[in-house]
Amino acid sequence: MSEVHFSEQELIRREKLAKLQAAGIDPFPAPLYPVNSFSTDIKNNYTEETKDQFTNLCVAGRIMSINDKGKVFFIKIQDSKGIIQLYVKRDDICPEEDKSFWDNVVKHGLDLGDIIGCTGYAFITKTGETSVHAQTITLLTKSLKPLPVVKRDEEGNIFDAVTDPEFRYRQRYADLIINPDVKDTFVKRTKIINTIREYLNAQGAIEVDTPVLQAIPGGAAARPFITHHNALDVPFYLRIANELYLKRLIVGGFDWVYEFSRNFRNEGMDRTHNPEFTVLEWYTAYKDYIWMMEITEQLFEKIALTIHGTTDVQLGDKVISFKAPFKRISIHDSIKENTGIDVSEMDEAGLREVCKQLKIDVPPTIGKGKLIDEIFGATSEHTYVQPTFIIDYPVEMSPLTKKHRSKPGLVERFELMVNGKELANAYTELNDPIDQRERFEEQVKLMERGDDEAMFIDYDFLRALEYGMPPTSGIGIGIDRLCMMMTNQASIQDVLLFPQMRPEKFED
Repeated sequence: MSEVHFSEQELIRREKLAKLQAAGIDPFPAPLYPVNSFSTDIKNNYTEETKDQFTNLCVAGRIMSINDKGKVFFIKIQDSKGIIQLYVKRDDICPEEDKSFWDNVVKHGLDLGDIIGCTGYAFITKTGETSVHAQTITLLTKSLKPLPVVKRDEEGNIFDAVTDPEFRYRQRYADLIINPDVKDTFVKRTKIINTIREYLNAQGAIEVDTPVLQAIPGGAAARPFITHHNALDVPFYLRIANELYLKRLIVGGFDWVYEFSRNFRNEGMDRTHNPEFTVLEWYTAYKDYIWMMEITEQLFEKIALTIHGTTDVQLGDKVISFKAPFKRISIHDSIKENTGIDVSEMDEAGLREVCKQLKIDVPPTIGKGKLIDEIFGATSEHTYVQPTFIIDYPVEMSPLTKKHRSKPGLVERFELMVNGKELANAYTELNDPIDQRERFEEQVKLMERGDDEAMFIDYDFLRALEYGMPPTSGIGIGIDRLCMMMTNQASIQDVLLFPQMRPEKFED
């Protein structure tokens, strides 16, 4: 093993660690520490009238600043809710003649980043800051690596945040410590997911789990990750979608099922795509895509109100209104509205000519459906800033969707566009097993042409449909993109605690 190289600060901290241990002080004690109070709660609720409620405080947190005044230290610690100041006086911490604990721990043993505990009582300093007057101090964890230095104002607000994405995404633990707004984003993410769960559960939906390792990567058009199952000696795929398993449950007699599904697609990475991502999918028996649009509007309106108290959500320099109802327009009308070209009756050759005319580069391997998708993506998708349902897609684009009840050549499908990006995709589900088999066979032809995102035939799913699946509507909602929009983040990496990155090379 190669030699480990420490910075000057890391060496100093390790020397302090050794001195603490030599003095009989455990820098990583095992016993429970009985925290009973938190920074923000104390600061928000302490008054002269309530001070009797704040006489037996026990707080703990990470040291963010130390102000050494000799026999008095002002130490600011950060706990899970915020930052509070500790007033630490030598003769209170060491009331007896022996002052060795003060010298070994408080005076010479503490560093920024250390985690300490404190018991005491709340009071207001001469400068008007609600603080904890320390009666005991306990070192709970010695920090051996210094945090990046950030500048704070007198109220503790950061005005020189660490913004380097390479550092922030790779060392998210440090990012969360020094950039408090980051934690707020992920608290809101949890709140968004809990709001969805509460809404669906109140409607009678059942949350379920389906396999991540799948023999057939079905339910979407995407390139899968491939792995190998040693015990069975067969290839398996990380799921690209959970759709076909949820539909099996509808066949089995569930009326409404949903899952927050971690999906994996072996494709590109950018500000709105990560190879590992979260999708909410649900399927409801005896419903159609028109009903699904109405439910989707209600859900998104509820999420905005829960997170922001209003249906108007700030996203960059735009305000997105999630007030129902949302605009609806067919994909053909959308393309015509944005290009003046009617593609509704065109064959593959005509569509390729349109792509050439519009300077859209498309591979020879894709068919009619994907050509229309490419034209829409290049000319129209980005124009829909406010929530808009793009409806009634060509049958070739949607191999799992029921044919339109009144428009030949189309299917009953919508995609919800917000801020120029797809946020949800929904169908009146195809439940005709003969039609479904034919659609799968068309996908195989595309695969033979070289389309590596074409769907496999899932024979077990076809068998399930032959038992009979009731009329059903289903939807997939991109949770990561939804969180981006609801928390005003421009990059998907900012709503993923640990986004995918190239592996880091360590020296030792």
